[in-house]
Amino acid sequence: MTEVERVAVTEAAAALLRTLTAQHGPLMFHQSGGCCDGSAPMCFPVGMYLIGPGDVALGGVDVGLDDPVPVYMSQSQYEYWKYTHLTIDVVPGRGAGFSVEAPTGNRFLTRSRMLTASELQGLGLAG
Repeated sequence: MTEVERVAVTEAAAALLRTLTAQHGPLMFHQSGGCCDGSAPMCFPVGMYLIGPGDVALGGVDVGLDDPVPVYMSQSQYEYWKYTHLTIDVVPGRGAGFSVEAPTGNRFLTRSRMLTASELQGLGLAG
């Protein structure tokens, strides 16, 4: 099987992530499935949010630093989203929660699209 990218980042989000990394150190995302932020990607300094055995690693987004920013979501959320490609973007506004971008006047959001037939095949999800 070929490696398929499950998650990406826009250049605007990558620029904000570079700034936030300079302030906070290495970062990671956990795709929220909560009620308050809906499906907001929550960004935390590595180690501030503990990843558990019920979380799925979706991959990392390249923001032009030494290491990609890892992205996770809960297994139960993944069951709903496993056929989608996610793109993390940033827009003006303030989201609720403890995500590190909150004080900047911007908030991360996830845009999604269905995976193509070849991507599904590459992931072993084609039936």
